[in-house]
Amino acid sequence: MARRRFLKSLGNILLGSLILAFGFYNFYYLNNITEGGVLGLLLLLKNLFNIQPSIANIIIDGALLLIGYKFFGKKFFIYSIIASISFSFSYKVFEYIGPIVPKMHSMLLATILAGISVGIGVGLIVRAGGAAGGDDALALVIAKTTSLNVGLVYLLGDIVVLLLSLLYLSLFDVFYSLIAVTISGKVIDFIYYYNNTKKVTENI
Repeated sequence: MARRRFLKSLGNILLGSLILAFGFYNFYYLNNITEGGVLGLLLLLKNLFNIQPSIANIIIDGALLLIGYKFFGKKFFIYSIIASISFSFSYKVFEYIGPIVPKMHSMLLATILAGISVGIGVGLIVRAGGAAGGDDALALVIAKTTSLNVGLVYLLGDIVVLLLSLLYLSLFDVFYSLIAVTISGKVIDFIYYYNNTKKVTENI
């Protein structure tokens, strides 16, 4: 039974990472939609203080995942490392293949699809018990220690980073990004809490 649960969780993590990478490359990157969370923070630090993203990412993601480890344990940490590696590998594959979805003429449609794909990808990973990155770990910890839904925590964190991004981005760029992160937060909420509600119902 434990092996079966592990394989199911691993499958969700790998599938979630694949969908997440697909969405980031084909919708976010190709349509110049920016991000909130750690990725947005890395871009902010690079543009304002010329801090290299590769260095900042290790420090920020590492610190946040360790916080997640403290609250959720070893399994969470291992699942998060698997998610991070599989996402990086999947993203490289999509970069090598090139655009699967052509660049869209409708920015609004690209934004909606970006939010849905990232929401599904992250939702599957957190439902499996891991995190796609340090900001996911932080959102789960805050949701656990407060009365806030995990999707709302994602959204609030993304909004703060995106508003700070106005220091170097246009209002137009940030507007569409806010739509994307709002949609992804709602999708993450649905996947994460639907799964937990279903578990409770099955145990009654």
